[in-house]
Amino acid sequence: MVMKRFFVFIVCILLTVNGLADVSKYDKVKINIILAEQSDAQELMRMADAFSTKAERREFVVNTLKRQAIETQVGLMEELNILEANGLVEEIRSLWIVNSVSCYANEEAISVISQRKDILTIYQCEEFQCLEDESVTGVEHGDNREIAENIVKVNADQVWELGYTGEDVLVALIDTGVRLDHADLQGRLWDGGAEYPNHGYDFYSHDNDPSDTHGHGTHVAGTIVGTGVSGTQTGVAPGATLMVLKVFHGDDNLSEVTMWVEAMQFAVEHGANVMNMSLGQPLPDSGVKLMMRQACDNTLAAGVVAAVCAGNSRQIQMLAPVPYNIWSPGDCPPPHLHEDQMVNGGGTSCVICVGAVNNSDVLGDFSSEGPATWSGVAPYNDYPYSSGSSTNIGLIRPDVCAPGVNVKSLDFNTTNGYCLKSGTSMATPCVAGVIALMLSKDHELTPEQIDEILERTAVPLSAHKSNDFGSGRIDALAAVNMIGHLDVSENNADDITVYPNPATDIVNVVCDNEKIELMDINGQLTVINVYDNKIDISNLPSGVYLMRIETSEGFVYKKLIKK
Repeated sequence: MVMKRFFVFIVCILLTVNGLADVSKYDKVKINIILAEQSDAQELMRMADAFSTKAERREFVVNTLKRQAIETQVGLMEELNILEANGLVEEIRSLWIVNSVSCYANEEAISVISQRKDILTIYQCEEFQCLEDESVTGVEHGDNREIAENIVKVNADQVWELGYTGEDVLVALIDTGVRLDHADLQGRLWDGGAEYPNHGYDFYSHDNDPSDTHGHGTHVAGTIVGTGVSGTQTGVAPGATLMVLKVFHGDDNLSEVTMWVEAMQFAVEHGANVMNMSLGQPLPDSGVKLMMRQACDNTLAAGVVAAVCAGNSRQIQMLAPVPYNIWSPGDCPPPHLHEDQMVNGGGTSCVICVGAVNNSDVLGDFSSEGPATWSGVAPYNDYPYSSGSSTNIGLIRPDVCAPGVNVKSLDFNTTNGYCLKSGTSMATPCVAGVIALMLSKDHELTPEQIDEILERTAVPLSAHKSNDFGSGRIDALAAVNMIGHLDVSENNADDITVYPNPATDIVNVVCDNEKIELMDINGQLTVINVYDNKIDISNLPSGVYLMRIETSEGFVYKKLIKK
């Protein structure tokens, strides 16, 4: 949402001061404890690339991250449980998408925990408010099922005519929740079964009621899947399914990033194909940036893509100057690095960052300005930025833009109404919807392919990928039509052969190698006998395994099936 007054942004800054606040012996504050052992997401991605389907890839990554968390958090959890028994700690929550543990702790407990050798950092989970209570412009219902302007602008309606509406695609909405009884969302909400009967979860209150009491999430949801039964077709992908993950508190809109990471973890584990994150933290400290980057890296490894807003801070750069004008996690890198970025390349993550234009392709005056930088944030330390440099250009943000000014979508105040809102929050679900259309044509598209296609087919609004428009304004029809015509290089070496595959007893590996290892689907090394590039798997249980082959050029991974 657009920040119309400096006050709201100043409150955000005052509530996100670096470091731990003064904590009395008796008072507790929420902290997040990031363990020293974290996954190497780039290596995890190379391992996961050996699997032929996204479902197998996701299972391998989730199980590997869970195993790492279980094994490395044992000592910390034992100490926290003792502290909890003595009243010094409460509400302990373990995470695996980032190897970390959050809890409420007092001064004495924080002092004890900070002495541990297995801890990388501890930071205070400061709640902040960056969704302004703005006036909502109500609008009339459409006549004869009108199509909202933003949908026509990106040619999504023409994709529907090809038969793609987002069917069989699950979009996780990480936001303020949704008005669950709005007529235009009926039939489009995730069936969470008996465990999640209300189509999602509330990670602020930790209950099963993700109902919207603000309006932001309902409006965003309408741009993704709104069916138009009340008069206006607002959904870019009206055939998609929406998982509702609430991360804000009621009317005051307080939140903090640990809740966002919990929601991302839930989405990955429960099968979401796309995440929509129309949210972000201005001026995050290094602990928050580390938490968000690791979560977004591991989400990419699992094969899940996220549309994330750039933020609405362009007009207040005296408070958030470039390269700190982009909100986090919008400041995390994309799955695919554009050629204009390669002069200053770095790591990748799941984030497709979205800026906002109006329906005449004029940049929204609020849309945050890139670049971003990760200099000084260990262990990343990539995308250095120096003003005026032709090489240290930082991380170009956003990646693409979409209509985000006076967007018509669902009004949470009624069960069948519409309203107009503006912001990069409104542009982002347009991109998430287009991604859903793409996946309904080819469900196996990777985040890298999705990002590259979106950027290659975007309507250019600048000579190069820019820190205003990214690669340009998205075009759904062009993106869907490019699917199947994009050259994608294989990550595994073609000159390494594994046969027979599937196999029952002996497997041959044709390559010049120094070492061969085998891991199960949980990422656990398996004991095997290797002789002259022959592997005896006769004693292994049936299932899917990952072979790691060390060559002179590094590791290569191959999937192996034991019959």
